[in-house]
Amino acid sequence: MGLINIRLGDYIERSTINNKDLKYGGDLIVGVNSQGVFATPKGNTDGVDLKPYKIVENGAFVYNPTRLELGSIAYRTEGLCIVSHLYMVFYLTDEGKKIIDPMWLYIYFRRSEFCREVKFRNFGSQRPEFNFNDMSDIIIPLPNIEIQKKYVDVYNAMIENQKSYECGLEGLKLVCDVYIEDLRKQMPCEAIGPYIQVVNESNVDNEVAHVQGVESSGSFMDTRANMQGVDISKYTIVNKGYIAYNPSRINIGSIAMYTNDEPCVVSPMYSVFKIINIDKVLPEYLMLWFSRTEFQRYTWYYAAGSVRDTFDFNLMQQVEFPIPDIEIQQDIVNIFETYNTRRDINEKLKEQIKDICPILIKGSIEEARKAKEA
Repeated sequence: MGLINIRLGDYIERSTINNKDLKYGGDLIVGVNSQGVFATPKGNTDGVDLKPYKIVENGAFVYNPTRLELGSIAYRTEGLCIVSHLYMVFYLTDEGKKIIDPMWLYIYFRRSEFCREVKFRNFGSQRPEFNFNDMSDIIIPLPNIEIQKKYVDVYNAMIENQKSYECGLEGLKLVCDVYIEDLRKQMPCEAIGPYIQVVNESNVDNEVAHVQGVESSGSFMDTRANMQGVDISKYTIVNKGYIAYNPSRINIGSIAMYTNDEPCVVSPMYSVFKIINIDKVLPEYLMLWFSRTEFQRYTWYYAAGSVRDTFDFNLMQQVEFPIPDIEIQQDIVNIFETYNTRRDINEKLKEQIKDICPILIKGSIEEARKAKEA
């Protein structure tokens, strides 16, 4: 067999096994992000009913029916977990395992071509979601399994290289975290209030047209909101070195320092402030404190006790943190900047891996086609 066309539904089976006996707890909850990997949810899962959550074991494909066109599909190899009942879960059948390498299928799903096919099939439907019947109707040109494995080996080698790089990367982040934790234990903490000042500079003349927001990853991004007809004269101007955060989402990491030379504007719902004494506190050092998960938990706790569950600027001023000598702050910042540089390289490696998926699939199909014609 060189190359055949298969209907995927003939070789996969859906799983709806759930956690009805509450055998598994919240520590096993994961979701699937648009990078096609399992990730721990950032939201608070306390008090969530875990009975409808679906059980996922090794060998399962899991996807979000409403976000599949964005790449939200993953293949499980890291042990048992549970996912929201909204996810679709399926496995290869025994017959499917004979002719389909699961990693080859995962690579097939990771291509932008597949995402476009999903989007096309969803277009015009009453509810734009890609259900199991839709997945089953996918027709796949399938090389023989020996050819599949050959290209999977190439993909796995790239993944291993990226993971090795990422492992060293997390070591750098750990150094920063441990350093800051030691400072917190060794010296008294001070309230941040005397060192920061709120910024209320409105874009009254519409001089700045670049509208941005802050992601939960702790970085600025171009706004996803439809800005047509929106009056941005009331938006707040953010200059280089200013820190902006979403008071209702800071507990999941929505806080960042602006680093571009050209200013931007953010929604008036954001809080914006600046450091007023950089000889005493470096903004980059302060951002290290804000990037800690402990700080996110802190903001969630105090916001939960406010009237509107928001962490406003008054609460921000009450935050306490250690302030070592400026030289020590700079040393920590230097380590963190090295981490950021390597993190950016790591993200580029991930993008390269994603970009090679269509090349691998095309290569395997072309090789199978030639073998069939020979």
